[in-house]
Amino acid sequence: MMALRQLGFLKVNFRREEPAEEDHRVLALFRNRAELKKAYGELQEEIYRLKDRIKQQEGATQRVQEMLAALEGRLGLSETAFPTLVFYQLRRLWQAGHELLERFVAELVAQQEERERRLHLAEHNRRVFAKHQAADQRLRSAERLAAEEAARLAELESRRARLTRFWHYFKRRALEQSITQARVAVAATDRALVGAREAVEEVTRDPVPEFPGLSLDARRAINVAAIAYAEVLCMRLARTQLVMQAKEATRHREATDEYGSRAECEALMKEIERADELLRGRANLSQEVKQRSERLKQVARYRAPTEAAPTAESLAFSEGDALTGAGAGGLAAARMPNVLAEDTWDLYRVLLR
Repeated sequence: MMALRQLGFLKVNFRREEPAEEDHRVLALFRNRAELKKAYGELQEEIYRLKDRIKQQEGATQRVQEMLAALEGRLGLSETAFPTLVFYQLRRLWQAGHELLERFVAELVAQQEERERRLHLAEHNRRVFAKHQAADQRLRSAERLAAEEAARLAELESRRARLTRFWHYFKRRALEQSITQARVAVAATDRALVGAREAVEEVTRDPVPEFPGLSLDARRAINVAAIAYAEVLCMRLARTQLVMQAKEATRHREATDEYGSRAECEALMKEIERADELLRGRANLSQEVKQRSERLKQVARYRAPTEAAPTAESLAFSEGDALTGAGAGGLAAARMPNVLAEDTWDLYRVLLR
């Protein structure tokens, strides 16, 4: 016993030691350091990207300043000022034609979308009405069967209730079997009735499906009308070279001196002003576009069944075209551009895909 008491100061620790608090702090510091290093790298990359964008913007700004300086220099001299004015008026004439086409297509799209949306809604309503009729018919049939089975069960139970004598034992036993079968039938018809009611409610909750957009036929018709309108605009300027000159002006960033003397430039500017009025004229526009569209529908071909824009080759002028001969103010078909192939008025930018 004395020996045991002497050894009593020895204590054995059977508990598991927990990690020191300093270890947790070290691990947290390492994690924070890794996250900060990653964030720092991302910020460095963002700084490089922003610096590159600044350099690009500075280059673009420098080019614009050089163009403005060159423009100021040209406008400051009479021999170059008038050709510069003609250059920018030709570019504006081209832009006016493009804006007219853009507005024309937007109007057609809005009209056709409204029409097809109404048809889409009407078709949905027809489908819902047909489903509702079928569901109502199933519901009425289920209600009739449920009522018949419930009446049959009530009649059997009423008959059993009248059999109170002891000699009615076997009759009551037979009725019990019939009543059990009738109750099963009633439960089945009740389930069918609940299902029919849920089907009616489901049809009622059926949402209107999202409008899928213009149909392929509609997009093709609008594209053909846009091409026809582009041709009509060219026809209105057929006696001039303005369409070709305006297209050439859009290919250059800076003005050129190829428009002649001051007098020639003034005459050309007046011609451009009259041309702008001709382009914006609405007289007989619908009839002209319709005539051109009828011809284009006959000759238009498409690369694939899903394509909305016709091929440029299929719209080449051929014998019997409305522009041949002395029609359209004496315009010869050879002078009429293939507006789709030449992208007249930036036509491809307004065509639907």
